[in-house]
Amino acid sequence: MAELSYREAVARGIAQEMRRDPMLVMLGEDIAGAGGVFKTTVGLLDEFGPSRIRDTPISEQAILGAAMGAAMTGIPVIAEIMFSDFIAVCFDILANEMAKSRYMTGGQMTVPVVVRTHNGGGSRFGAQHSQSVENWCMMIPGLKVVAPSNPGDVVGLLAAAIRDPDPVVFFEHKSLLATKAEVPDGEIIDTLGTAKVLREGRDCTIAALALMVPRAMEAAERLAAEGISAEVIDLRSLVPLDTQTILGSVEKTGRLYTVEENPRLCGWGAEIASLVGEEAFWNLDGPVIRISTPHIPLPSAENLEDLTIPSVDRIYETIKRTMD
Repeated sequence: MAELSYREAVARGIAQEMRRDPMLVMLGEDIAGAGGVFKTTVGLLDEFGPSRIRDTPISEQAILGAAMGAAMTGIPVIAEIMFSDFIAVCFDILANEMAKSRYMTGGQMTVPVVVRTHNGGGSRFGAQHSQSVENWCMMIPGLKVVAPSNPGDVVGLLAAAIRDPDPVVFFEHKSLLATKAEVPDGEIIDTLGTAKVLREGRDCTIAALALMVPRAMEAAERLAAEGISAEVIDLRSLVPLDTQTILGSVEKTGRLYTVEENPRLCGWGAEIASLVGEEAFWNLDGPVIRISTPHIPLPSAENLEDLTIPSVDRIYETIKRTMD
């Protein structure tokens, strides 16, 4: 057992899989000698060499184009897009090519690519470098979408994503990179599409993802002091989505809150609210309530960004007010 930071867990997960599969390569900007702009690939060049840890030009289209071409020939690839905002630059390759290749070839071809990218706000990078865009990818048939909240899940879910034969978009939250946790020694392999109940509760369910998970947990602690027992679910994966864990929790608590960093309009919480409305309507004791970022570009000013992204205070106050 070792204490690892979230960023160290990324490097460990990649190294674990590169040792297992000598065909696996990684492409991206500044991932080799520089160790990544967010220092998530430190040490990988020294161990695996420049033929497997490859720096690329500043071109998201080139990165995903090369990754897809290699994957089509049977070479699994980890492709890093430095900021998740720049998925928009290469969205055609991701959404129209990678995501549809298995279907359009009748299963004759797979595209084993993991698109790693740094997601979310909290770093004061402004409207073009701070977005939470997991809902962009969630809507595309053929893409799997993963967003871990802690170092242990980073290692296990990254391994599961790399071993998956289909394209997976793996969101690493920038504001979680320095967080630390104990991670077991040895090989770790998790399962995509499985949520975790991090805190049992009886009065309401809070479904959260990535940075919103520790904030939901802290809000639940404060709610407990007020006599409100909140169950907290770390979704971990949006596609596949663990509907059974969500529905089972709502059946027990009767109330659901989603805490999401992406903008409110067409956010992932809307899909979960729809699911619960269809499948568990008679278990609900009140409306599904979404705690989200407003439908605006993210500001870079500290006070404005903090007001925009759901905080512990906003989660606590919203649940306390509506439960009362």
